[in-house]
Amino acid sequence: MQTLSDRALNRATLARQHLLKRSDLSAVEMVSHLGGMQAQAPLSPYVGLWTRLASFAPEDLAGPLLERRLVRAVLQRATVHLVTAEDALYLRPLVDRLLEARFDGHFRAAIEGLDRTAFRAAARELTAEAAYQRPALGRALADRFPGHDAEMLSYAAVYMTPLAQTTPRGVWGASTAAAPLIGLETWLGGPMEPDPSPGRLVLRHLGAFGPATVADVQLWCGLTRLKEVAERLDLVRFRAADGRLLYDLPDAPRPPEDVPAPPRLLPEYDNLLLSHKDRSRVIPERRRVPLPPGHGASGGTFLLDGLWRGEWKFAADGAFELHPHVPLRPSDEEALTAEGLALARWAGREVAEARVLPPA
Repeated sequence: MQTLSDRALNRATLARQHLLKRSDLSAVEMVSHLGGMQAQAPLSPYVGLWTRLASFAPEDLAGPLLERRLVRAVLQRATVHLVTAEDALYLRPLVDRLLEARFDGHFRAAIEGLDRTAFRAAARELTAEAAYQRPALGRALADRFPGHDAEMLSYAAVYMTPLAQTTPRGVWGASTAAAPLIGLETWLGGPMEPDPSPGRLVLRHLGAFGPATVADVQLWCGLTRLKEVAERLDLVRFRAADGRLLYDLPDAPRPPEDVPAPPRLLPEYDNLLLSHKDRSRVIPERRRVPLPPGHGASGGTFLLDGLWRGEWKFAADGAFELHPHVPLRPSDEEALTAEGLALARWAGREVAEARVLPPA
């Protein structure tokens, strides 16, 4: 069985992420290919698509969101993801148990004694008819389930009910206020898949992040017990340098490990950094990925030679800043600054200066 070095895994994943060469895919096609984009910061996918696509304008994402071909919902890892409508309707049933378990891990005692079957039915009924801000949804549910805290009921509804975050949240240039929540099927105008296959999730992860271990796939989606699923699929197998068993699609790109990887700017919460149990292929020194608050598109991380080597941001004084983890060569500073200024022009920002802070 062939052994793949961390560098070979890095180049394979970068190729599938379209971070070696920008792609001619459309925004919707790229979101589909990536299996969704993490989107707690609602504007972060715009930067994620800008850095991956050869041609991309804000309306290329905003338009499909408004047309409901794309949607923001709580899905993989119990986090907000931007996905295609088709993917939302098959993903949500797969993560039902995960989401309820995540809620119970934090708040089970707060809804002790709640009739969950009746609660789910009531939450679905309410959100099938109208969109609610979360506090208002909590109050409506408290009217039906007296004796329970309205805020806890609203959280329970988010985790136990298939919901979409409505536009204009996530639309470039529109309000960044919290989005009203509505039933996912109502918003998308179609039923969820009755019996979705977890094998489809395994294939999607490998297509965007592979080669990968079963543990990698499980961390990305939040599901467990996927080893038997992977074993039933038509996959090829490799070994990582440390002996881990890796699965992959037979025809997926696995470029030579000496292929150059250009500098790239990633947004906050980019799944490249969050979708492997062993992240050494992209994260040296086991650094924790920053998860800053905010609406996105004003900062993130950067890659040098395919590795996460620092953070970038548009500072309050109008500067483009680089916060490296390691000393940068002048050519790296120049290339990263060029990317930052290009992003600023794309986003309609005026940049007063570019500066590089000391490594930290």
